[in-house]
Amino acid sequence: MLGACLAKALQKGLLSCNPIDRTEKVPHGGESNHGQVLDQEQLTEVVQMFKGRSLYPIVAVAAFTGARRNEILGLRCRDLDPVAKTLRIERSVEEGMGRDGLTRGLKGPKRESHKRTIQIDDALVRLLLSVREQHQRLIAGVPEGTAVDLSLVKLPEGALFFPSFDKGNVDLAKPRAPRSITDMFEEHARKAFPGLRFHDLRGSHETALLDAGVPVHVVAARCGHDPAVLLRSYAKRTKKADVSAATILSGMSKAVLGE
Repeated sequence: MLGACLAKALQKGLLSCNPIDRTEKVPHGGESNHGQVLDQEQLTEVVQMFKGRSLYPIVAVAAFTGARRNEILGLRCRDLDPVAKTLRIERSVEEGMGRDGLTRGLKGPKRESHKRTIQIDDALVRLLLSVREQHQRLIAGVPEGTAVDLSLVKLPEGALFFPSFDKGNVDLAKPRAPRSITDMFEEHARKAFPGLRFHDLRGSHETALLDAGVPVHVVAARCGHDPAVLLRSYAKRTKKADVSAATILSGMSKAVLGE
């Protein structure tokens, strides 16, 4: 972001050069740090940690869809098809610097493969429907627990599942600040899992599917990844997967080598 700001200043003639261009580049190569990989029980534990908190549905979507943080914040209520049990991922939140400071809006994906429709389970459908119902009650001014036919309450066209709550004012079409989600997640999750990042939910989701035998191309399509990038970056072995592999190899070796 700093580089982009300085590049704009250079373009406007406010600078004679971009200092970022002279910074030392981090060499590529070797294995980069892709964070922690949680097994299925740990992933479930992290989600349960947020139950009753405002971040709970966001964490649940991240853990059980593998979607990126900014993609989740860009989800509109109309992206959910509760009958087909699908969720469309078509945009993400983008931040930049404008004349009045930091700006935040929605943009399409960098690559067409990032735009996708994924299958979700009944529990996640119910959770997202409950979030949408909260928005409908907010629009209608109906308190929680009051019986009312919410099908008559129409949300704005651009209503987001996880909009901004700026100083208590809710704008259903205004994106939430991504960094605030990360900070809130890390503050609470790291009490049990030191060093855990929000992005690790995505890597853990992908690894869990790979460990379960889901084909690489299927996982890549679900998570908006290139299959080669997925294997290079996220196909990590959890302890459980390694034990499973050892068990399989043990059966194979016995057949050849004997007891």
